[in-house]
Amino acid sequence: MIPKITSPETLGQALRAERKHKGMSQKAVGHSVGMEQHTISKIEKGNPGTELNSLFRLLAALDLELNIQPRQKPAMESTGDNW
Repeated sequence: MIPKITSPETLGQALRAERKHKGMSQKAVGHSVGMEQHTISKIEKGNPGTELNSLFRLLAALDLELNIQPRQKPAMESTGDNW
């Protein structure tokens, strides 16, 4: 199960877990979509400067897709953002 993504770091952790689950190295994943291993490493470490194109190429290499949905609100309304 992929966890709720709330930051670049949790996105990177989820991508790393999925890559490992598929038994792929960073180098192999990068090679499949024309990216360098160090780029995959940066994304998996949660680099907030990741280009969207790189993210979508990595998602494609891992046979994943991005879905957007409204956030689930906690039972009690709180002030501010809960990311």
